[in-house]
Amino acid sequence: MPVRTALRIGTAALQSAGVESPAADAEWLLAGVLGLSRSALALDPHRAVGAPHDARYALALRRRMDREPLQHILGTQAFRGLTVRVGPEAMVPRPETELLVEWALELLPRAPAPLVLDLGAGTGCIACAIAVERDDATVLALELSPAAAALARANVGALGLDARVTVVESDLFAALGGVRADLIVANPPYLPSVVIPTLAPEVSRFDPQLALDGGDDGLDVIRRIVAEAPARLKQGGMLLLETAGGSQMGTVGALLEAAGFTRVTARRDLAGVERFVAGGLD
Repeated sequence: MPVRTALRIGTAALQSAGVESPAADAEWLLAGVLGLSRSALALDPHRAVGAPHDARYALALRRRMDREPLQHILGTQAFRGLTVRVGPEAMVPRPETELLVEWALELLPRAPAPLVLDLGAGTGCIACAIAVERDDATVLALELSPAAAALARANVGALGLDARVTVVESDLFAALGGVRADLIVANPPYLPSVVIPTLAPEVSRFDPQLALDGGDDGLDVIRRIVAEAPARLKQGGMLLLETAGGSQMGTVGALLEAAGFTRVTARRDLAGVERFVAGGLD
C-alpha cells in the first residue's frame, strides 16, 4: 500500500485509541520504520510500504494504541539539539526541561571549569546538554536507579562526553563524599502521589514511578535536596529546581530561604506557568 494509505489507516487506528496527536504520531512511526524523515515521507506519498515494513508499522501502531509513549517506540528523543536514547528506564525528557538547562547555563559562573551536579539524572539529557553547551564544565550526574544510570551512561558515551560527564549511582548526594559544586540542578519527582493515576497513560503507566512520585504533597524529594544542598555548594553556588508549579512555588521558595538561600527567583515554563526556582548560597 502507498504511504498516504498507510498514514490514513494509522491515523484512524490511533485516534480510536485516544492518542492525542494521531496524525503526527502515525507519521513519526511510519517514517521511523522506513528510515526517513517526516518531511521526506510527506514528499513521497505514493511510495509503496511493503514487507517487512508493513508488519513493523503494524507492530508500532499496536504499541502506540496501547499508549506506549511515541519516544519509547522510536527509541530516541530530541533535547536541545541532541538526540538521546530513551526507554522505560527513565522519564522521557520534556520540552519544559530545556528551559531548566537554559537557566542553568546562565547561572554557571564565568570562571573556568565549573562543576555541576545533576540530581536524578534520568536519561542524562540535562547533564549532556550542559556539557555540550558549556565546553569547560564538568558534570556529575547522580541517579538512584541502576537502570536509569546505565541509560544515562549510554547517552554520555554516544555523545562523546565521557571525559566531562560522570554518571554515579547515588541517592541524591549520598555517594559524593566532600565534593562541592558551583551549581546543583534537579528535575526531581514532584508530583503528589494521588495525582499520578489521573495522568495520561503514557505517563502513569510508562514513566518510572521513582521519577514521578514526590509523596503526599509532591515535595518529599525537594525538601531533602534543599536541606542537603548547602553542604554541597561552594560559596556563591546556586541551586536550581524544576517543580510542579502552582502552589508548590511558594512553598519551595520558603524552603530555600529557610535553608539560607538568597536571591530566590522564579521563572515560567513554555505555558507561562511559574515552574522553575533558583537560590544562591552567599
